[in-house]
Amino acid sequence: MSQMPQQAALPKCPSCAEPLEPGDLFCGACGYDLSQVPAPPRDQPTLAMAGGADVDWPDPEPPGPDSAEPRTHRATDVPGTDSGGAPLPGPEAASSGVRLDRPSEPEEYALQAPDPRAEPAAVCVACRAGRVDGDGYCENCGHAQPRERDHMERESGPLAAVSDRGLRHHRNEDAFAVAHTALPDGAPASVAVVCDGVSSATRPDEASMAASRAAGDSLLAALPRGTHPQQAMHEAIVAAAQAVDALAGEPDEAREHTPHQNAPACTIVASVVTSGLLVVGWVGDSRAYWVPDDRSAAPARLTEDDSWAAQMVAAGLMNEAEAYADERAHAITGWLGADAYELEPHTASFKPDRAGVVLVCTDGLWNYAETAEELARIVPGDAAERPLHAARVLVGHALDGGGHDNVTVAVVPFPAPAPGAGSA
Repeated sequence: MSQMPQQAALPKCPSCAEPLEPGDLFCGACGYDLSQVPAPPRDQPTLAMAGGADVDWPDPEPPGPDSAEPRTHRATDVPGTDSGGAPLPGPEAASSGVRLDRPSEPEEYALQAPDPRAEPAAVCVACRAGRVDGDGYCENCGHAQPRERDHMERESGPLAAVSDRGLRHHRNEDAFAVAHTALPDGAPASVAVVCDGVSSATRPDEASMAASRAAGDSLLAALPRGTHPQQAMHEAIVAAAQAVDALAGEPDEAREHTPHQNAPACTIVASVVTSGLLVVGWVGDSRAYWVPDDRSAAPARLTEDDSWAAQMVAAGLMNEAEAYADERAHAITGWLGADAYELEPHTASFKPDRAGVVLVCTDGLWNYAETAEELARIVPGDAAERPLHAARVLVGHALDGGGHDNVTVAVVPFPAPAPGAGSA
């Protein structure tokens, strides 16, 4: 059986002990002149060369009359061939100062092969050819690339949410938070928060993100402590309002440049689902709907809008169809923000007598399926088992309808499944 030849150990620099390459005239580490190295001992081993012949190292030449030190031999003094069978350069080339253990270097080099472990460069979604620069634009066609918030999806145990920028807005000003936890007795609880930035305000995307995170964190902290879900919902909306108010705390100099901008603002709607209780809370015109698994039973809208249209209907001045057909319909009368009227969180609790799903959404969805009956018709029958799929279907319905606004929906099965049940 043939064996791979063992590579001879490289010599070391006598000055710094740095390993040397065959043919080195000077040490690459300390610059020591290797021609001053004493002659090697006479008992050097022989080297197996091509052809199987044993070739001894030549004897050192005696010092000449003009030589102060004896000359030593190098590996390049021994005849040999390279891997292609060509003779190696002889010792006459030693005075050129070029390394003799490799061929002369070409004038041009081939490009190095890409590292397979490196992440591939982003490719433009428009032209499919150009690379995307650090600012998010294609270097080939200049097309702006989708940002992280343009389309977001998340599953958390048995519930899921999807948010999309839509087809007309330049950014997604919606945000959401979905999570699941346990009550003190171990019973499961699902939490969903959806926020819609007020476009006429400054930094609405920051407002919705701050509110959704604050409300979600508040609920996840309160429920395991034993706080009643409806009280926890009230506290969560207050926490969300405080988070949005804090965004308005800019330095006076910053406000001087934008004196007419409104403070950051958003709406909020949230739900808490346990094994036997459904709680919703809201401020603004984002909504929550109840859709039973048994589609012969009636679905229901669980929230009332803080809007001009809702006020007209409540006052008996218009019916719902007339009010929502008016151009003032979506003017909101309640929101989270430093310039909002007195904060009035709305909360409500329900005890459904059958299984179903809670839909928590922005007006980007319900504009295309306003009534509970219209929305129930597009909810997949297996929404409780496949909440992410159902959320995608609902967002797709809004995009197919025109996608004039950002659209976000969370799908929450009721009752909350036991830990480990999850979605299929």
